Amino acid sequence: MADVVEINDPDELEQFRLAWSMLLSETPRASFFHSLDWLQTYWKHFGKNQHLRVLVIRSEGKPIGIVPLCVSSERYQIGTVRVLTYPLSDWGMWYGPIGADPSACMFMALKHLSKTPRDWDMIDLRWASAERSDRNPTGRALRMAGWQPHKMAYQRNSVIRLAGTDYESYFAGLPKKWRHEIRRQDRALERSKELTFDRHRPASTAQGDGDPRWDLYDDCLKISQRSWQGSSTTGNTLCHDRVRDFVRDCHAVAAKLGMLDVVVLKVDGQPAAFQYNYHYDSSVYGLRMGYDPAFSKQGVGKILMNRMIADSFDRGDRTLDLGVGDYDFKRRFRTEVETSCRFACYPWASWRSQGVRLTRWLKRGYAEKGRAEKDPIIGAKVASA
Repeated sequence: MADVVEINDPDELEQFRLAWSMLLSETPRASFFHSLDWLQTYWKHFGKNQHLRVLVIRSEGKPIGIVPLCVSSERYQIGTVRVLTYPLSDWGMWYGPIGADPSACMFMALKHLSKTPRDWDMIDLRWASAERSDRNPTGRALRMAGWQPHKMAYQRNSVIRLAGTDYESYFAGLPKKWRHEIRRQDRALERSKELTFDRHRPASTAQGDGDPRWDLYDDCLKISQRSWQGSSTTGNTLCHDRVRDFVRDCHAVAAKLGMLDVVVLKVDGQPAAFQYNYHYDSSVYGLRMGYDPAFSKQGVGKILMNRMIADSFDRGDRTLDLGVGDYDFKRRFRTEVETSCRFACYPWASWRSQGVRLTRWLKRGYAEKGRAEKDPIIGAKVASA
């Protein structure tokens, strides 16, 4: 018989550490962000104004799935809204239940939530996959539980699919002018300077490693501070005061778990460009990247990226996720684009959730009207509808 245990204190999750680790290895699209250590580190820094609701799904007393949720107060045009969501805050691209059967876990979690006092105004499950290959676990579970989910595209990320090909074939598929530029700048810099390419991917502490290589981390931080990121006010860069301590703590945790991947390119011993990643099960997720403006004319960013991709082929990586954003260099290197979704549910009994629903509906209407005005074909279709 299946039941659900709810945990609201992150310290109490320690009793499920072994089960969490085992379920993580069975989780579709699993990453460092799905680990218990990530959640505990995140909660240490940002959990103060949130309410943790981790639901452990058990069968005959044995955990078969875990659904990490939280209630977060978010600002909308109508005011503050209590949102039931995943504890990710846009740090990663994908999230969902921990375990081999996300749909079943989510369905059990939603049944549990329906029987407990509602401490939230709306459900907004972001970073979800709706691909046919993943069987759309979030949407299916919400419908099975009697909810009416509203599906919306959420984020788009650039991906390099490495499995099934080799570096030479991949590189040959890049735009000709881009290939020429990479080779030209790489050769020019090699002739005039001493280039050092350092990629650190430690095994876990349990395997006798876990070395964080703080020297490389400090190199990444220095480059970040020298670039445009040093003056950024968005709070999502390595060097921003709001997240600096958090990212540093995550660095130590990821190294301990064997999920860290840091790449630094040096020119004559000076840190010039970096790519800061996490990895799990042969999949690499690019968290942040940057280069020192002093080396911008030498193309150090693209040189580092190209060498890192070649190295990933050698290591047998399956995918390299370049992260959210449609920057020009990502378009040139990527092989495909993936889109995550959000599934929102707006209870009729909550006027706040209905206010958010109305606001989103109006914004979509204005966006569609704007596209119709710019495109005569779309405008004709709208007019005839």
